[in-house]
Amino acid sequence: MTVTSALLVALGAAAGAPLRFLVDRWARRHSRAGTTLGTLIVNIVGSFLLGVVAGLPDASSWVMPLVGIGFCGALTTFSTLAFELWVFLERHEWKPFAATLALSLGVGLPAVWLGWSTASLLA
Repeated sequence: MTVTSALLVALGAAAGAPLRFLVDRWARRHSRAGTTLGTLIVNIVGSFLLGVVAGLPDASSWVMPLVGIGFCGALTTFSTLAFELWVFLERHEWKPFAATLALSLGVGLPAVWLGWSTASLLA
């Protein structure tokens, strides 16, 4: 990794992390699902965007470090999803556990595919 690539990753992360924070705060204010909804939103949006970036056939060399790794890496969060699922398991809250897992995978995976497909249309 070059210094330029590392700076691009940092720049993307500097935009992705605050956006994740803002989405989390918005979800807490506007939904009983709170943080779980915020996590779902950022992971689905990030999955779609990463699909777009990865699917661009002739993307410039700066796109993946800036957007794919930096922005999407800071925006999305597997660790928070895993923690939220753990809390549901610990509390024996089976419906929110199943819903969170099903929505995260059931919408996140198609979001990557849709992003990838969208990128092919841009080519």
